[in-house]
Amino acid sequence: MSNSRIRKAAVAAALGLAFSAAWGANLGATLGRGATPDEIKAWNIDVRPDFQGLPQGQGTVAEGTKLWESTCASCHGDFADSNAVFPPIVGAYQASKQDIATGRVAKLANVTDGGGTSIEKLSTLSTLFDYIHRAMPWNAPDTLTWNQTYSLVAYLLNLANVVPANFTLTRDNVQQVQDMLPNRNGMTWNHGMWPGKEIGNGGIPDTHNVECMKNCAAKPKVDSFIPEYAMNTWGNLADETRPWGPIRGQVTLSKAELKKIDEKKQAAASDPNAKVVSLIKANGCIACHSFGDNKVVGPGYQEIAKRYAGKKDMVAELTGRIMKGGSGVWGSIPMPPQSISEADAKMIATWVVDGAKQ
Repeated sequence: MSNSRIRKAAVAAALGLAFSAAWGANLGATLGRGATPDEIKAWNIDVRPDFQGLPQGQGTVAEGTKLWESTCASCHGDFADSNAVFPPIVGAYQASKQDIATGRVAKLANVTDGGGTSIEKLSTLSTLFDYIHRAMPWNAPDTLTWNQTYSLVAYLLNLANVVPANFTLTRDNVQQVQDMLPNRNGMTWNHGMWPGKEIGNGGIPDTHNVECMKNCAAKPKVDSFIPEYAMNTWGNLADETRPWGPIRGQVTLSKAELKKIDEKKQAAASDPNAKVVSLIKANGCIACHSFGDNKVVGPGYQEIAKRYAGKKDMVAELTGRIMKGGSGVWGSIPMPPQSISEADAKMIATWVVDGAKQ
């Protein structure tokens, strides 16, 4: 490259850098704006273990009792003891002097006593504040005032025998209550969740439960329910609950919705076309054949139906092709044999000849 070209390239590069620098310097002035204090406050709503984020407030056990009975008891039980809808929060647990002194709930060390309630396992009081204020009540989250949240936390702590019945929980004494929390020292990193990492114990499980297999004591059942007006606030709770463990959730669909689902099932059971569509989906046929007339791997069912519409004599041949496979009729790509009964294959073949209705 000549000296002239080198100089021109250098000038162009310098101009490009200068333009980029100027544009970048002006970027903050042209894109967006700084968040206002009120906007930051609206997003900064968490309460941390050191109680940063917990605003000033206060609540008594008496106020919490009234609020619990009117707003929370239907789902969690009068004494936070029900596990019919959600895990029990307090149950029959009463903090002992030893639990409060050591910060370790002695019961949790004995795996045969069960998993413990939420309050027994709670290691940071901030978790209770944060969750109640943001997520409760079930059908109207984020509607509690901070004083109401203080009152509910005080009520639960009183149920667990951590604070007395005449106690007033405030922002000024919350750390003192944290220092009395029965399982405040119960959080541990010494388990096998992170094998080979800095924390953990080399992958050794930290549980050694043995199920009771005979002569097991009957467990008392404490029941609760979600009120009718709040049933379907967030969808069907039973569908959102894990299919294992002690909690099964509750069917929270309304009677009208359950009736509608039942009517659809009954209609599908009596509709021969719906039966075939379900059969086709269950056997994975739509991976190669669409229900329309567009080709996927093979032709769509509507296209097949146009060729064989009304030809009852083709039912037997189509049944055989479905079961045994074939090639050359719709192109060079072969259709593999299908693991399907002759009765089901004949049902699909008849459906195609009748027009592949849905």
